[in-house]
Amino acid sequence: MSFIEVKNFKKSFGDKVVHKDVTFTVEKGECMGLLGGSGAGKSVILRALIGLEKPDSGSIKIDGAETFGLKERQWIPIRKRVAYAFQGGALFDSMTVMENISYPLQEHTNLNEKEIEEKVLKTLEDLGLSGTEDLLPASLSGGMQKRVGLARAIVLDPEVILYDEPTAGLDPFNTIRIQETIMQLKERGVTSILVTHDMPSAFAVCDKMAVLEAGKIAASGKISDLDTKKGGVIYRFVHGEIKQNGYKK
Repeated sequence: MSFIEVKNFKKSFGDKVVHKDVTFTVEKGECMGLLGGSGAGKSVILRALIGLEKPDSGSIKIDGAETFGLKERQWIPIRKRVAYAFQGGALFDSMTVMENISYPLQEHTNLNEKEIEEKVLKTLEDLGLSGTEDLLPASLSGGMQKRVGLARAIVLDPEVILYDEPTAGLDPFNTIRIQETIMQLKERGVTSILVTHDMPSAFAVCDKMAVLEAGKIAASGKISDLDTKKGGVIYRFVHGEIKQNGYKK
């Protein structure tokens, strides 16, 4: 049984059909790269995996449990297991780094104040962010904000992490730091989906890839098995031959 199973996922916004029939699976401990042109609906799928978007139809299972049709309160235990690392970090501007990362621990655990502080400081250390705990987000570079957002996502020790463009706009040094963090989490058995346009990062950390095109998965499989020859879906994506909205030229 796959740890994440998306089957016949359909989603429209008004008259705009974003997903016609999306199906894929991710095994426990795997990292799957979810690729596609801008506007192809990659982030829509990630948000649906934690209940922030509602599919029009289809099935989404997490560890064998169907999530389609769950009420908001029923998503709470799932969100403790499935973390979302937002593209821009999505930090609370008025909170310090310590307060931002502490927030999910205060909401979802019974740890005392000292235990929370120790866990936050350890997470910051693991991500090379020691000494930032008293800073506000505005004092941080874009790369540091992304890493703080990632720290907040992983502080609950989730079983699944959904990465939304984690390396977008980063310099090579910070990109490698993010790659290393993803690999470290994989070594702990974390299952993940990486939405990205950063092909070097995708090839560096992913076990397999799935490419969205025209509302469906146009190609998927282990990286070693994917057809990267000229004219194939992977080649056309890498070489910019898939339109921004995810449809064929």
